[in-house]
Amino acid sequence: MAQLTQQIPSAGPRHSGMSPRAARRWRRAGAAGGQQRAGWITYAVLIFATLVSLFPLYWTVVAASRTGTELVTPPTPLLPGSHLVENLKIVWNQVDMTKALINSTIVATCVAVSTVLFATLAGFAFAKLEFRGRNALLTLVVATMTIPPQLTVIPLYQIITKVGWVGHIQSVILPSLVAAFGVFFMRQFLSEALPVELVEAARVDGAHSLRIIWHVVFPIARPGMAVLGMLVFVQSWNDFFWPFIALNQQNPTVQVALQGLGSGDHTINQAVVVCGALVATLPLLLVFAVLGRQIVGGITAGAIKN
Repeated sequence: MAQLTQQIPSAGPRHSGMSPRAARRWRRAGAAGGQQRAGWITYAVLIFATLVSLFPLYWTVVAASRTGTELVTPPTPLLPGSHLVENLKIVWNQVDMTKALINSTIVATCVAVSTVLFATLAGFAFAKLEFRGRNALLTLVVATMTIPPQLTVIPLYQIITKVGWVGHIQSVILPSLVAAFGVFFMRQFLSEALPVELVEAARVDGAHSLRIIWHVVFPIARPGMAVLGMLVFVQSWNDFFWPFIALNQQNPTVQVALQGLGSGDHTINQAVVVCGALVATLPLLLVFAVLGRQIVGGITAGAIKN
């Protein structure tokens, strides 16, 4: 056996017909546990993509710290100025930005929480429960995504006028408590992530529907719920069309408040408008900075478990 082993050539790059360069890569991959290390080209591309992605935010800071005259006078400034505090004061004097931030936080949070809750329940029903007309009802829900929101403005405004909600934030929250996209998103997620055997095992153990949802569905759906919540929060925070119609400058959201910024006698101060946009963007950056790692970690954990 020992002689036979000595006669068999060792498996490696020397006997596989590899070039010296390929052999070095093969040895480095083996030393790294089978994972190839990224080269300088990969890092260069990633750094370039990061800089391109961050440039709009940097330009917003530059424009918010300049005067309106400096922005329209060539050459275009590329470095921050010294008028940021002054522009912030103008923003708070022209509109009630504090109330706008509070209203946007309430609206976006309520819409995100309700959409995640209802979409998860509906997604679980469409994905794992058997009932008559399930496919037809799901098709109807998805079909509502093709309806332009402009078609619903007039009847929706008539409804909120009759109930006296014009100018109140509930007129923005209630029509957005659930979205067809969220239902479809969670249905697709739970179809792959939730084994039907778990649901059947819970029923055999005597668990009722609410207990199954709380102890089985929600823990498995947590990564999808986190992603959906982030998407809905950002979309609700940035929504302008319907809040502009339903609300006013006395009780605005952030996007409605920005519409009243920068107006002068005959011109618009672009620096003040950009400064207000910077104020409206900072809460979103804060939310992503706090929850971004948890969302990515939850998606990774869910992928590994499945």
